Amino acid sequence: MKMNKLKKMILSTVVLMTSYMPQVMAQASPKIVSVNGTVSEILAGIGMESNIIGTDITSNYPASLKAKPKVGHNRNLSAEGILALQPDVVTGLSNELKPELVAQLKSAGIKLVLFTQTFSADGTRKLIKEVATAFGKPQKADPIIKKLDSDLAAAAKVNKGAKPKVLFIYARGTGTMMVAGEGTQMQQIIEMAGGANAVVGFTDFKPLTPESLVAANPDVILLFSSGMESLGGATGLLNVQGIPQTNAGKNKRFVTMDGELVSSFGPRLGLAVSELAQKIK
Repeated sequence: MKMNKLKKMILSTVVLMTSYMPQVMAQASPKIVSVNGTVSEILAGIGMESNIIGTDITSNYPASLKAKPKVGHNRNLSAEGILALQPDVVTGLSNELKPELVAQLKSAGIKLVLFTQTFSADGTRKLIKEVATAFGKPQKADPIIKKLDSDLAAAAKVNKGAKPKVLFIYARGTGTMMVAGEGTQMQQIIEMAGGANAVVGFTDFKPLTPESLVAANPDVILLFSSGMESLGGATGLLNVQGIPQTNAGKNKRFVTMDGELVSSFGPRLGLAVSELAQKIK
């Protein structure tokens, strides 16, 4: 069978099962493996944390989720690790699960509840509603969204004024350094926080080069806290070729944030925008 045909069959099955999940979840207390940090956070927020029997390694909030058995990173999962936990349901984002994994879980009789995510405030509201509805608790979405709206309103008061050029660098040591282009969640949250993405002309992520770094000349450089640690802190970042020649390097305007908070576009989106706005202004 051709791969495109297989993908279509799998996606059709996922959509069909998702459409019936509200009734199923309302009648049972399912054992859930959640393989996306944002979805896991929403499940905890609607009162289903006790149903979660395993997660991927990005599921770290609330902190109690760290104690759940881990099945790996959501983009590199094996069916064996998930099936060993004997879940009733596997949930996450549709674009993060490989078609082969979906097919294996389906053949094992596991229900799949997969969602799509848009990196915007409206996208976050939509995801919260969809997760709550799919798991039989639609009314639980309202207070989460109300808190999100309140946090976003507070953040909007912070991000007024000049728009600094912010460059996000994804780092795992000097051997892995990528910058976020257009259409990424990092560009979106930088703009929501009142900044401007320092690089344009490409989508997704691309390797950082000294030439592109100097040309972008960011006012602020943003990294995940873990990324900064992998470089040896600010001193290590200043040793990266091109960094000292930028405005950010000259002024040591380096900002770090928890990776899951700043990039997940989940219920804490308003808090993330507010924190980033404070740090880059």
